[in-house]
Amino acid sequence: MSQSPPDSNSPAFPDGVSCSRRTGGEDLVQQLGKSHVRWTLVALLALCGVYSPVILKWFRIAMSADLHSHVLLIPAVSAYLLIVDRDRLTWPSKRSPVIGGCLLAISLTICGFFMVSPPAWSTVDLVAAKTATFLGSAWGIGFLILGSAWMRSAVFPAVFLLFMIPLPDGIVIGLERFLMVASAHVSEFAFSIGGIPVHRTGQVLEIPGAVLEVAEECSGIRSTWVLLITSILAAYLFLPSVPRRIALVLAVIPLGICRNAFRIYVIGWMCTTYGAEMIDHWVHRKGGPMFFGISLLPLFLLAWFLRNFRAAGKATSDR
Repeated sequence: MSQSPPDSNSPAFPDGVSCSRRTGGEDLVQQLGKSHVRWTLVALLALCGVYSPVILKWFRIAMSADLHSHVLLIPAVSAYLLIVDRDRLTWPSKRSPVIGGCLLAISLTICGFFMVSPPAWSTVDLVAAKTATFLGSAWGIGFLILGSAWMRSAVFPAVFLLFMIPLPDGIVIGLERFLMVASAHVSEFAFSIGGIPVHRTGQVLEIPGAVLEVAEECSGIRSTWVLLITSILAAYLFLPSVPRRIALVLAVIPLGICRNAFRIYVIGWMCTTYGAEMIDHWVHRKGGPMFFGISLLPLFLLAWFLRNFRAAGKATSDR
């Protein structure tokens, strides 16, 4: 009985074992990936143990201040994106000990300095700085274990974690000031086109029957910041074109200002129509989530338009 010679291109396996090159390669990549993920999780858990005092303060800030409450959701969103896009992640990936080691060493050194000799900053600013070093350490672990190619393929979920840093006080003050001034100007214009006489002095709007002041509490900074995060996430998920992603994110600035001005106009209209006591109506005290939900409608309509405009342009070019 004659036996054909083995194919020189096929891999050799022990007797009784057969496997295609493609299947074996895929199994190797999967095993390598699982091993890397397992060690990465162990390293991240150890890092969380080192940073446990910082994480506890970070959690307390998120629970005690509405402005920072969104930070609790950011790690879960990034983890979800990694799970959804797991087939797009690069396996195997060459480790980057230089980049990873530098990130880890610099981040831990800065955090250690903050621990030993903390600067005279506010609690929020200190926690924000330490959270940034935590992210730097986590990215360093990623480069050390998962490699540079994997980190490049997971760049958006990794960078999105920056939103888990509480907003420092200086940034909050600057954003509040900008939103207050812009909202006061747009509100004045809204009252004018709405037929309500208005006189503006700085952030104070005088209308028949009421005087409205656009204060820090009325700046809409929290809803605008969350709207910005939502727009970035929506742009990543639904818009493959970078210029259209940028257009959607930039639209948040005028959208947030117009939403805030619309809320001020509604409150002013109620005071003019029904009396000054309407300033204590729930629309003023508790209406923020409702107006935030209203602002999501034009945001997603714009995302839909940008997505379908691209598809329509592609179909036209194909013809």
